[in-house]
Amino acid sequence: MKALVIGNQPLRLVATKLLSFLTPKAFVGPLSAMQLKEIPDPTLPAEDWVIVDTQLCGLCGSDYKQVFMNGQVDNPMSSMISWPQVLGHEVVGIVSKVGSKVTSRKVGERVLLNPWLSCVTRGVTPLCEYCRQGRLAQCLSFGRGYVERGIHHGNSATATGGFAQKVPAHESQWFLIPEGISSEQAVLADPFSVSFHAILKAPPPPDGKVLVYGCGTLGLLAIAILRSLYPTVTVYAVARYEHQKKLALQFGATKVFDHRPVKNIVNGVARELGCELNMPWMGLPMINGGLDCVYDTVSSAETMEVGIRILKTGGALLVIGVEPSRRFEWTPVYFKELRILGSNGFGIEEYEGRRMHGMEWYFEFIKQGKIDVTPIITHKYAMKDYKDAFMTCFTQGRHGAVKVLFDRF
Repeated sequence: MKALVIGNQPLRLVATKLLSFLTPKAFVGPLSAMQLKEIPDPTLPAEDWVIVDTQLCGLCGSDYKQVFMNGQVDNPMSSMISWPQVLGHEVVGIVSKVGSKVTSRKVGERVLLNPWLSCVTRGVTPLCEYCRQGRLAQCLSFGRGYVERGIHHGNSATATGGFAQKVPAHESQWFLIPEGISSEQAVLADPFSVSFHAILKAPPPPDGKVLVYGCGTLGLLAIAILRSLYPTVTVYAVARYEHQKKLALQFGATKVFDHRPVKNIVNGVARELGCELNMPWMGLPMINGGLDCVYDTVSSAETMEVGIRILKTGGALLVIGVEPSRRFEWTPVYFKELRILGSNGFGIEEYEGRRMHGMEWYFEFIKQGKIDVTPIITHKYAMKDYKDAFMTCFTQGRHGAVKVLFDRF
């Protein structure tokens, strides 16, 4: 099959990084770590696995940040992956092969991938404490069982991802897509579930005031979720590009601030809330009072520093994004007794007294007419045009891009 294969060859990585200072096209150039190749069709590592022919696959921010080498060499997550990789974990496809012990899936079904390579997927028993709780993204077995090391499809050498014509996965990982839900709607279930999980970790109080920092895929989905499920809450947002601002307002944000200068965000929130500004000797002001929650889908040192300065005492900062670590001034954390919460992935989620997988909640909300987030799908590419797809992500402001998909394999 054809697949975008990414390796871990030091010479290629060094050459690509050096050439990228001349042109960002080096990230997808002839020396880059990722190349379109013919590789063997996937095999079933166990008889309760299924193979699916890929129809759609989203380009997640974590995918293109890896391709664009946006990270640190001491990132501990490098200990939890294996090579070579076929990225892509936002997958919709058609079942083409089932193992002899598969009972829940049939050839011809249209399905959606739940990508976590947790205990059940790996054949590990007994289940770890987090899998027993339904916290699949916190599984303790990501390096065990008959699947190579990796936390989800795309970063394991065994569990190849959706940047390929076929995807293997355990039968429990494939959700049947209900009739009446389009493949374009279904492919957004993964990022929706990420934002939904984060909001449920620190839901806003009734009539609360919150801010969504960043209006890419996760941020826009967070705005839509907040507006739909918490209609009395006032939602502010921070966006980088004009097309993001328009979508944020369309999805229900009350006001959208420009991402820079950051001092204007602090001043703007204070003005909106009628709060007092405290001016230090140097640096950004801090609000006396402020927001109940900040859902930070960027999570850089800059955005986190702004977030803790605009939160009220006892407020919550949700760290949802993936950015390299840097120093920032964090005195407000102890002074305001803030909660800084990490939010990773999704699993079984409790909402209104019921427990279901995040993707099942997404399907239910669509059926109820509560959620339609397909306007964030802005570009579709054939996989052979992957260079154009990734460069569209790199220059998203110029292209008006949010969610980019592969739709022809």
